[in-house]
Amino acid sequence: MLDTHILLIAAAAAAFTHTVLGPDHYLPFIVMSKARHWSLQRTLFTTVCCGAGHVAGSVVIGFAGIAIGYGIARIETFEAIRGNLAGWAFFIFGFSYMAWGVFKAIKNKPHTHAHFHNAGDEHIHEHAHNSEHVHLHEKGAKTLTPWALFIIFVLGPCEILIPLVMEPASRHDTNGIIAVTLLFSVITIATMCAAVTVGYYGLKILPAKNIDRFMHAIAGATICLSGFAILFLDL
Repeated sequence: MLDTHILLIAAAAAAFTHTVLGPDHYLPFIVMSKARHWSLQRTLFTTVCCGAGHVAGSVVIGFAGIAIGYGIARIETFEAIRGNLAGWAFFIFGFSYMAWGVFKAIKNKPHTHAHFHNAGDEHIHEHAHNSEHVHLHEKGAKTLTPWALFIIFVLGPCEILIPLVMEPASRHDTNGIIAVTLLFSVITIATMCAAVTVGYYGLKILPAKNIDRFMHAIAGATICLSGFAILFLDL
């Protein structure tokens, strides 16, 4: 049996590694914040909610498995099924969002307008309908996007948490279960927020004028690739 202190160190290391090596834990929030022009506060709030849902889903399933006497193998099998569902949800949501982003980029292609002044001079300027011109149907998309991410993250399992929780559960150590779960959750969410913050400010360096029109398509493609990585690269 592992000493509780060693188990906590393992839980912290596993949470950090699991999050950093899983780009789906932070890339969707980075690209969506850029595409949707979210503030850092809103981006981090969405990240924390999704991270909490992500961990809570596995905690509930793990505790339920413990309560009815399921072993690690059966719980991990169920978690693997949830992982596939989350991967396909990321892939489908990302692909759909990318397709909408491409349509939006084509629709908002820059065009010119001619203006005639009193003196008879003609002035021509080019512009595109950017994201500041928010239409009614886009407001609905803005509201639904965080919820879609939240649902996908609740579906996504933390497979690595299950054996960590099962070890103290096998010796009926309630305090150990709670400590491991809380530490894993805090480290996971904190790492997600740190990565998102770095990415948030990193994208601000890019010239917004050149990529803003295509940002929704880029965001969708990134989320779609995250789903691909979960499904086929086991990330």
